[in-house]
Amino acid sequence: MAFTSSPSPKNILVVDIGGTNIKLLATGEEKRIKIPSDSDLTAKRLVEQVLEATSHWNYDAISVGCPCVVSNNKPAKNPHNLGSGWIGFDFEKAFGLPTKVINDATMQAVGCYNGGTMLFLGFGTGLGTTLIKDGTPVPLEGGHLPYRKERSFEEYVGKAGLQRIGLKKWNFHAHKAIEILRHACNAEDVVLGGGNAELIEELPVNCRRVDNHAAFHGGFRLWQEIR
Repeated sequence: MAFTSSPSPKNILVVDIGGTNIKLLATGEEKRIKIPSDSDLTAKRLVEQVLEATSHWNYDAISVGCPCVVSNNKPAKNPHNLGSGWIGFDFEKAFGLPTKVINDATMQAVGCYNGGTMLFLGFGTGLGTTLIKDGTPVPLEGGHLPYRKERSFEEYVGKAGLQRIGLKKWNFHAHKAIEILRHACNAEDVVLGGGNAELIEELPVNCRRVDNHAAFHGGFRLWQEIR
């Protein structure tokens, strides 16, 4: 798999968009910046906030992890937990720099991929899902699949599900989601990320947990050759 740019940029800004916060980190910076996000956040306002927050940083390319379906380097749907105006938004034009836009779970998955068939499950505001097969990332919408009692996986193991059913039941359904999606994707390696991954008790066999820094690693890695 190759995510390459010629010539490769020297300094990259990674923008990890979540339903609660936007996380920012640039090449050579030690401390990330967090900006609150909300259900009214538009793509245009995101760009304005990112440019303002990073005005003191030096970067010549940008990676954007967007919590929605992405096609041809642009959002193809509005993010489920954010505002409108994302579909077809041209981030590269808005930022005025070379920009790569991918699904946020896919960016995290790229950051922790070690080879073979890997399923990434991001337990955060929702449930992000990405499969990487022999170096090729396949963004999924597994969190929106029907799961139980006319509710989706995301409605059980996302942030709202945790608040609704409590930690003990949430853990039960998180384990069921991992089991079902792992078998559906025939994944050898399952990686659990997102802000709530740390709440999952007794990790299943062949599962590993990563922190949210994987998204930054993935954002930097997008501009490199990945095998």
